[in-house]
Amino acid sequence: MTQPSFVPIVESDQVRGAYRLRVPSIWTQSRPSELRGPAWPSGRSFGTPGPDQGFALTLARRFEDRLVLAEGERAEDAIAGAAAVASRRAGHFGRAPSVYDLQFAFTLFGFLGEPPADLVAARQPVFRAAAHHYEVRRAIADLVPSPTLGLSPDALAARIGEWRELLPELAPA
Repeated sequence: MTQPSFVPIVESDQVRGAYRLRVPSIWTQSRPSELRGPAWPSGRSFGTPGPDQGFALTLARRFEDRLVLAEGERAEDAIAGAAAVASRRAGHFGRAPSVYDLQFAFTLFGFLGEPPADLVAARQPVFRAAAHHYEVRRAIADLVPSPTLGLSPDALAARIGEWRELLPELAPA
């Protein structure tokens, strides 16, 4: 609080003048990570932004006791990979993950029900160590094309025999 000018005080106790800030210069996009246009970049490893995507891991744990795992597969890897796919699907629709996104992801890769044997053989090397490596989870999410993401979990379950058409990059050549 300022002192009135008629009150005698020593010079060291007087209030100093306010620090003057300089007027900022004009802002420009000069950092490499800044977006340069109105559209969000898309493509491999860019991800699909959406709200509360971490909730997919919480929802995925609800399926843990129902997972059908082959020998050598771990539930943690299946959960991590499916959560990445579910987050991408939810972001594709512009919303947070739901239990139906997880049902979709687990069904797509044959972790629920009786999957075809060739699907199990194709998914095993892809899901290996997914719980420990972000790049592996990103690669799993990138395997699913946009038209497949648009299917409902029930429609997907009816077409699980056509998994090579639903996941063309996973199918061996």
